[in-house]
Amino acid sequence: MKSLTNLYTSQNAVSSVVGSLLIFSITIICITLMFIYSVPMIAEMQDNAEAQKAEQAFTILDSRISKVALGESPLQTTSISLEGGAINVNAQDEADKGKMTIQIINQTDNTTEEFNCSLGTIEYVKGDRKIAYEGGGVWSNYGSKGGTVMLSPPEFHYNGVTLTLPIMTINGRSSSSGKGDFDIAVTSDNEPQILYPNVSASALRKNPVIHDKVIVYVESQYYDAWANYAETLVFTSATRDDANETAIIEFHTLPPMGTFSLTNKIKMGQVNESNLQPVYNFTFDFEAAEAQGLNPKKYEMKAISDSKTLVYCLQKKGGADQLELSVTYMDTSVGPDYIEHWEGIDIFQIGGAQADEYSSVDLVNESFTMKYTPPLQDGADTDFSWGPSGTTSELPDVVINKTAGYDQYSLNDITQHYIRLMTNEEPIVFNLDGGSQDPIDYSTSKISLNYDSIGNIITYLHITQNELNAYVVN
Repeated sequence: MKSLTNLYTSQNAVSSVVGSLLIFSITIICITLMFIYSVPMIAEMQDNAEAQKAEQAFTILDSRISKVALGESPLQTTSISLEGGAINVNAQDEADKGKMTIQIINQTDNTTEEFNCSLGTIEYVKGDRKIAYEGGGVWSNYGSKGGTVMLSPPEFHYNGVTLTLPIMTINGRSSSSGKGDFDIAVTSDNEPQILYPNVSASALRKNPVIHDKVIVYVESQYYDAWANYAETLVFTSATRDDANETAIIEFHTLPPMGTFSLTNKIKMGQVNESNLQPVYNFTFDFEAAEAQGLNPKKYEMKAISDSKTLVYCLQKKGGADQLELSVTYMDTSVGPDYIEHWEGIDIFQIGGAQADEYSSVDLVNESFTMKYTPPLQDGADTDFSWGPSGTTSELPDVVINKTAGYDQYSLNDITQHYIRLMTNEEPIVFNLDGGSQDPIDYSTSKISLNYDSIGNIITYLHITQNELNAYVVN
């Protein structure tokens, strides 16, 4: 028989108690960890479900507002469950947001027409999540968890030829918050204001568009999603002004091509940079003005694009029946002394006599030879533009020979190279200047221009402002 001392000191029964305590502790820890990690996840899932429900309601709201704006219905209501959030029509602290500015610019005569329209918003807010109707589209801002995305596209349509822009303006101011369901009512008088075309307001507001470019500025807290949407459209690109929360969408019109009467300003759109020979025809058919004949001391055709300048210069200095050509290109962004200069080895013939003199100057003539004659300024790499495609250089990637004799290229090669450089960011305008005694008769002279153009071109423009009244029904 074991003694009492042995009985009291025995450890045989302790292991089962300790094991039970360990299992219980592990269970408590697991349950605690589950609560720590799962409860926020469940709450987040619930918030996401509520946000998705609001997004669906706003998508329905968008379609119903379109019915009001297009005159299909004078009144539409949409129910939205707030679930602890708030619904605002043009909230007081966002009164300066949601604005669209449209500039129509004519570079030739330096004129600009501008439309400023408030967009207004219908916005659902819960925490840092925001869902809004603005400008005919629905936008969702994920706050600290992400950026802004488009849920439904705005009333902003561009197919590469026609830009249709019905500007939806939300008027009114009201708000509600809580957990119940609230209705948003939208009404309209169905009388949109036609901003473009509108020749009664301005003779320039007509189709086809005669301006050079159209710029759309969208100032909005959802500007980045506006820019993302614009980039998905055909031939469209956008930039972002983060400091001013503005999306900038730019379009260019296509200058006329073909054969037409000569003016002292010749517009040329952006050419297809991937095409090594994008200019198909660039020919001037000059006729003399009165009895002085075609005898220019310095007839310049100059185009400027930011830091770049291209000049074709015609002179009558080597004989009575010929025009000599020189071509000069410079780019001050590379350096003030970086200049490329070419002199014609061949000449353009002049026909006729006195007032009947005429000459055809083909700037893409493949048989007209030019000689490279650099100005040799100190420190200047005078063949800087002949390299890989970039902001200051363009193909072909060659080294121009600057030793005795210099390299010779056709006038076509030179024109193709410089036109691709000049138009890689925007269209250009050639200003024609014959000095105080301009020998050209512009009424009878012609120009033939044809080239491979790129997108971002508007031919027809339609802009309206649609006033909508919105309010929250408690």
